[in-house]
Amino acid sequence: MKISPQVAMTLRQIMLMNFGFFGIQYSFGLQQTAINPIFSFLHADPSQLPILNMAGPITGLLVQPMIGAMSDRTWVPGLGRRRPYFLIGAIGCSLCLFIYPHVTALWVAVLLLWLLDVSNNTAMEPFRAFIADTVPEHQQSTGFLMQSVFTGLGITLANVSLYIFQQIGWLQQTSEAGIPYWVFGSFYIGAVCSIGSVLVTVLSTSEREPSPAEMAAIKAQPSGPAHAVKDIVVAVREMPTALWQLALVYLFQWYALFIYWQYISHSIVQSVWNSTVENTEAYSQAVAWTGLVNACYNVVTFISAFGLMWMARKYAAKYVHAFAVTLAALALLTIPHIGNKYLMFAPMIGFGVGWASMMGVPFMIVVGSIPKERYGVYMGIVNMMIVIPMLIETVSFGWVYRTFLGSNPANAMTFAGVSLAIAAAVTLTIKTAAKPATAE
Repeated sequence: MKISPQVAMTLRQIMLMNFGFFGIQYSFGLQQTAINPIFSFLHADPSQLPILNMAGPITGLLVQPMIGAMSDRTWVPGLGRRRPYFLIGAIGCSLCLFIYPHVTALWVAVLLLWLLDVSNNTAMEPFRAFIADTVPEHQQSTGFLMQSVFTGLGITLANVSLYIFQQIGWLQQTSEAGIPYWVFGSFYIGAVCSIGSVLVTVLSTSEREPSPAEMAAIKAQPSGPAHAVKDIVVAVREMPTALWQLALVYLFQWYALFIYWQYISHSIVQSVWNSTVENTEAYSQAVAWTGLVNACYNVVTFISAFGLMWMARKYAAKYVHAFAVTLAALALLTIPHIGNKYLMFAPMIGFGVGWASMMGVPFMIVVGSIPKERYGVYMGIVNMMIVIPMLIETVSFGWVYRTFLGSNPANAMTFAGVSLAIAAAVTLTIKTAAKPATAE
């Protein structure tokens, strides 16, 4: 179908163009829940987890802004500007997910995580710019929040699959490396979902073909990584104030989220099973239950995204985001004090609302400040604001965890909750319009 940015899109069209986000987020869901347990099954020390996760922030810092800048200068006949990149990224994700559970050494698992993150980042960044390019301005809040819907669906399936496979008796044995066979099924499904969902978007949604003048401008621009880097530097120098303010919010927000993903299973095995990761049987049960807990918050993400769409039509996006992140902060502060595994679902309601906002609302806050012809590079820079706090966390939190938090995962959750509360407060300082554009 041929989409014009001036013509209102149907909800079906917006859903189809975002469907590829489902597979990418399935992969991301496995990274949230399954990668760190695999590191632990391969006998990684808990204090090493932050540094072992350095792949995410480093590749995000280098790959996403580079891909964004390059995609601004790209036009491939038959595919367009953004679709070639998330198609290539999805292929890489599928291959990495299929291979991942077969690793036999910690260093191989870390190396493969780097390759998986490069693929994820190659696919994810163009989706942000794809929405900004294709969806009419008055519908962009719906476009971005629809990504929250598919984020919830993708990560939910990833996490539920971990629990379901863990319940199958004949999958309780482990590989030679010590990885339970129930982990394999989730990764295999992810390999299929990643490429399959992206193909739905590629085949169902075309990009607006540039006019002769626009095509000439694209061809006139120098291409390649070196020029992309130069474009990024210029864009950072000219970055609108709202984006600088969002960067401060993201510093606290994403530092906290990386702590959560790394230590949630450790916190649950401690508070619910009264054990540690050294007890393999208890930890396996905690990992599977963590999958259900994470699935719960992503179901909430899916549902609450529609409520956030309604709120975004009535209130300034920064107020919506501050409210949602406050709920997430309260959730993390509560988690370490819950000893009943069923009650662990309660704080996930607040965390799910916060995650839905994090996936869509910040882009609504800043998209009006971004020049249309530079959507790609600026969406990449926004991702830099996400990964730099993650990078800071990977190199600093291991020391913080040992020195100030007593190597206690409960204290790690509390630390993350306080960080999210600060992020919510800082969100209110962003200078933006009183109300966002109306979504249809």
